[in-house]
Amino acid sequence: MTGNTGRPVSRADGFGLGLIATGAVSVGIAALVAVIKGAFEVFGSEVAVRMPVTGGAVSSLAGVDGIRSADYSQADVTFTTLSAGARWMLLLEGALPALATIGVCAVAWWLGVSLIRGRAFRKTMSTTIGIAACLVVAGGMFGQLCGAIGRAMIVDRLGSDDPSIYDTFAVFSIDLDLAPLGWGFALALIAMAFATGQRMQRDTEGLV
Repeated sequence: MTGNTGRPVSRADGFGLGLIATGAVSVGIAALVAVIKGAFEVFGSEVAVRMPVTGGAVSSLAGVDGIRSADYSQADVTFTTLSAGARWMLLLEGALPALATIGVCAVAWWLGVSLIRGRAFRKTMSTTIGIAACLVVAGGMFGQLCGAIGRAMIVDRLGSDDPSIYDTFAVFSIDLDLAPLGWGFALALIAMAFATGQRMQRDTEGLV
């Protein structure tokens, strides 16, 4: 197997790259299906939401040897009525990271195909990977924020009718996961590496 640049690509490498590219497409499709499924669930007649609880004792563990105390911080609550704004925030909580996954899978597929063709350091590759890095950071971080805002909207709506709700649910709670930020930095570094490789390739071709 030979790429467009004339550099040979072994059958084993071609098979491996094709397998990776196919896997990336499969993951991307699964993420898209998850977004669609999440939309149907969020905008359904009944919506199950994991709500932050201000703290409740787990009575079933009281008196168990070796356990000093046990509290729950979240509860799965099924709502029959939710505002449109809260529904959209809850949808974005899952959709934004999924869309970032789709973007990364698209880049992985394109990179695999480019390697098979022997054109890994094409001009737009570094830009595309940089965009994927931004998607990962934005999707991961803003997805968590949207989820926290959506739950806060639910608590605020319930609390306006029954102030005791504020003693049960946290008004605003977010367990910030910085992993998307780290993955974004890693992808940005890879984008810079591809940009450097492209310049080196261009300089080498100029010398030949």
